Amino acid sequence: MKNSKTIIITMSAVIAAMYAALFYAQNFIAPGTASQAVQFRVCEMLNVLALFTPYAIPGLTIGCVVSNLSGIAMGLPLDMIFGSLATLGATCCIYLLRNVKIKGYPLFAMLMPAIWNGIIIGWEIEVFFNEGPFIFSRFLIGGGYVALGELGVMLVLGTILYYALKKAKIEKQINRQ
Repeated sequence: MKNSKTIIITMSAVIAAMYAALFYAQNFIAPGTASQAVQFRVCEMLNVLALFTPYAIPGLTIGCVVSNLSGIAMGLPLDMIFGSLATLGATCCIYLLRNVKIKGYPLFAMLMPAIWNGIIIGWEIEVFFNEGPFIFSRFLIGGGYVALGELGVMLVLGTILYYALKKAKIEKQINRQ
């Protein structure tokens, strides 16, 4: 029963629901803060869960897809594709880097959402939302804004969540399942 498919599916579904619920709650309480070019998506702190279990990867990716469904209504269907791919790449790297730590802190893993989203969403903004040819400096600025928001979330909220989960010994609880 240790790796039961039911447990895996349930964990992923709960994580996806938490991500989407946080996203929609944030957009309801503070419109635009989770869905504009410069954003501070509180739900992104949940990427930390990939440090503790690989089952967080599909949950976070699906949660991102569900959250970005709101972009379709705003005429931004591409964000559902590219944002979700960025989340998938970032969370896979977080899981792979989970044991690489500096003084007990998984800094490189925590940087992955900023790197992946900065590059992919920066590229998306430059290619699909700016007129004219691809301009590298504009890509760096757009991607930089995205990365800055991700860094803020991961290094502040993500760090708080990481240490709270470590203190609660969540890893041992997950591995018992």
